[in-house]
Amino acid sequence: MQRIVILGATSTMIQPLLRMMAKEGKELLLVARSQERLDAVRADLLARGAASVLTLEADLTASPDLVYSFAEQCFPGFDTLLLSYGTMLDQTRCQVDGEYAVRELHTNFVSAVALLTLFAKHFESRHSGTIAVITSVAGERGRRSNYVYGAAKGGLSIFLQGLRSRMHGFGVRVLTIKPGPVRTAMTAGLHLPMIASTESVSRDIYRALEKSHREVIYTPRRWRPVMTVIRALPEQFFKRLSI
Repeated sequence: MQRIVILGATSTMIQPLLRMMAKEGKELLLVARSQERLDAVRADLLARGAASVLTLEADLTASPDLVYSFAEQCFPGFDTLLLSYGTMLDQTRCQVDGEYAVRELHTNFVSAVALLTLFAKHFESRHSGTIAVITSVAGERGRRSNYVYGAAKGGLSIFLQGLRSRMHGFGVRVLTIKPGPVRTAMTAGLHLPMIASTESVSRDIYRALEKSHREVIYTPRRWRPVMTVIRALPEQFFKRLSI
């Protein structure tokens, strides 16, 4: 892991992760929709030791071809892709506004599939590398409180399972990262169980990226047994839970 493309590079959750990469002298391509925020992140990472930091201002939900072409032409030979963008949608609004629900599904699932489909060509041709994607424990099972968001993240996790199987024969690792609630601006004011810090989640992600055998991680790790129990609950019982 030396030349890394970060899609959603201004996400609060991964800022500690980017600083870890910078400290290790990585070369980075940062992609996000705000050049002002990209410039601030770039300056910080260069000050912390990043070998190089290139930026691209782009709407990741609307310009997959532009993003992929820029990476291929301006950041050749990249060996790692991290997809880390998404939105915390309003479930109540989704239940009454179909256009909003579809738009959020596009942001959190469809646009990610479009980007991953393009970037997979790069890794397939080089027969090595890592594709890492942040999904969510919310995608493990449909809950009444966030089932539209869960559907997007669950769909993305299933897509990654298939992509992993396809890429296995090319020596490419596909890493699914499933965080629980993380303390960020998006979750401010929400009453969420077992909320984690961005620092602890970033440490888990960095370790997983460095260990070539990891394919699916939960962060914090306590979410793995919790979700094992949640998935095992009978539907007749689960549908009665107010979660």
